[in-house]
Amino acid sequence: MKRIISFCIGYFIVGISFAQLGGRSTYQFLNLETAPRHAALGGKLVTDYRNNPIAGLYNPASINETMSSNFSLNYTNFLSDINYGAFATAFSIPRTYHTFHLGVIYADYGDFDGFDLDGNSTGQFGANEAAISLGYGYKIPNSNFRIGANAKFINSSLEQYKSLGIAGDLGILFLKEEWDLNIGLSVRNIGKQLTTFANTEEDLPLEINLGISQTLQKAPLRWFLNFQNLQQYQLAFTNENRNQQSGFGEGTRIDDPSFFNNLLRHVNVGAELFPKKAINIRLGFNFRRAEELKIINQRSFAGLSAGFGLKIKKLKFNYAWTRYNLTGSSSTFGLNLNFGKYQ
Repeated sequence: MKRIISFCIGYFIVGISFAQLGGRSTYQFLNLETAPRHAALGGKLVTDYRNNPIAGLYNPASINETMSSNFSLNYTNFLSDINYGAFATAFSIPRTYHTFHLGVIYADYGDFDGFDLDGNSTGQFGANEAAISLGYGYKIPNSNFRIGANAKFINSSLEQYKSLGIAGDLGILFLKEEWDLNIGLSVRNIGKQLTTFANTEEDLPLEINLGISQTLQKAPLRWFLNFQNLQQYQLAFTNENRNQQSGFGEGTRIDDPSFFNNLLRHVNVGAELFPKKAINIRLGFNFRRAEELKIINQRSFAGLSAGFGLKIKKLKFNYAWTRYNLTGSSSTFGLNLNFGKYQ
């Protein structure tokens, strides 16, 4: 067991050391928020733990026995004709600390009209991507720590171009049951393309996320604080469209995001009311989304998200509404079926 733990920690550090900090990457659909609970609380959670197998896609250390014989199916009606979703389930080996996980993520970008260089129609074409994830979660005996890993097999089809890839996720989760405190860290999408679209190899969308959540002792409220995209410090950029003319002949005021502005773009916050009841109410805020999609001199509520969960016996329905701008928002729906012994 010591060898397994040492290997996981070593691989975890190597993944961080070789992180790509700039440029574009392919398979961006791997970082979509497919879980309605996560979307409603401001972004992807790495501290989600009980009964929700979708959580294993975002932090494999959360894969645990409470997810066994649970089935989760999620769907997002995104902007325009784009739709995406995910399926996940898990099963545990009885009387052990071992739990295995299966997940699928897909994205369908709709139909497009094709034209050649002379403007002649070449008909319609589609674009879609999918990934199958196989995961494993393990509780370190006599400790508050859990570790986990996912292996993902990726297929992407964009018109006549196709690409295959492979990736892995690593995670660690600290659970302090007496305080109802969870702290999680995940490194996602460590991998490479096996076949490229047009003989040009691209990086995968590496993502490092850290999260903390806790239920208040004297109030039915659980708070969430997430730090996302830690693999790249500089997220802010100068937007020329936000340059403003200063009065009294002072010239143009250049958009120049501050240190604090850049720092906040890594932060998502959320709160869940009645977290242990049959009905949950959720609210979240994504600072990066709010800053990048805001419109000067107009209140668009970009970055805001909300949702709820409703449990009826073995079935739980989740919904999330996410705001992008004045004309764009998305809805995420989820169904969880719990046939396990942990209700």
